Amino acid sequence: MARTKTKLTVGKIIGRVLIVFFTTLILLVIALYLLMLVIAKGPSNTAKKLFVCTVKETSAIGFLANWYYTDEEIEDYLGSFRSNTTDEVTNAELVQIAPKTSEGGAAAEDGASAQKETELIEVTGSTYKGKLLKIKDPSRVFVGVSGPYGQQYEGKRVMDMMNEYGAQAAINAGGFEDLNGVGNGGTPLGIVISQGEFKWGTLDQTYELIGFDSNNILHVGNMTGQQAKDLGIRDAVQFGPLLIVNGKPANEVEPLGGGFNPRSAIGQTADGTVLLLVIDGRQATSLGATYDDVISILLKHGAVNAANLDGGSSSHMIYEGEFVTVCSSLYGPRRMPTCWLVAPES
Repeated sequence: MARTKTKLTVGKIIGRVLIVFFTTLILLVIALYLLMLVIAKGPSNTAKKLFVCTVKETSAIGFLANWYYTDEEIEDYLGSFRSNTTDEVTNAELVQIAPKTSEGGAAAEDGASAQKETELIEVTGSTYKGKLLKIKDPSRVFVGVSGPYGQQYEGKRVMDMMNEYGAQAAINAGGFEDLNGVGNGGTPLGIVISQGEFKWGTLDQTYELIGFDSNNILHVGNMTGQQAKDLGIRDAVQFGPLLIVNGKPANEVEPLGGGFNPRSAIGQTADGTVLLLVIDGRQATSLGATYDDVISILLKHGAVNAANLDGGSSSHMIYEGEFVTVCSSLYGPRRMPTCWLVAPES
């Protein structure tokens, strides 16, 4: 009897491909679940803490921790970093901004060569890599805004805000309403002051403020909108936790912790130099950094005041029109209400 050949139609080919794809996807999901189960229920408390802190710092997958732990257990693993507040007021006298030379650069002392106006540095650790941007003249650093705020508006991508302001560099800044990780960036969380104008917030509410005054001193800490106005704050956003206050690291008593995630932070050294830090995360080559990692980096580079900015899929840095860090979002840079901008060198 002659064999009959079965002719594969396009529909059958597509059907088989889909079966293979979905079978592989299901196996990957099962493997990932089992891996998380081993971490979550294994003997290592350190691994459990890192797991909880890492997923709880995301808008999209924070629910994973609730699969394995009670609310009480989650709070215990998170620790105190989310409520890291202090009544200490920034001591502006700790920062003495170097005078400019007639050419606009920083004056050199004792015959030393002048520091570069803008310097981009690579930072690395055992679980992370990222970029640190040093800006000698703090008057060049200010808050860029996406436009009007509210639920009827959308935020803008950092690159677009940077181009609109004609800035040399930019990183993301404050947080925004982001339910389930799908927020449009149109509504900031907390106060926003840009170039001396109140853009969002009220005078009577207290905020965890991160901002520069009219003398270009970075202030970090709790204050009302009225106190910020009286202090002459020219540019500010809200976020946290605070990382360094008046030369003292926030993890001096106990580790702040946090998971391995993309991070953004801002700080200022004793000579006024602004430090803008972005750490890549959620990548094979860079898992991310903890808050303690970020503090260590900033202290190494001389920060006397510093605070954490919005992180995760919001974190990225742009320098001279190019992305110098990698945004962890699968959809590319997100829309957001604010960013820290660096004006071009004079």
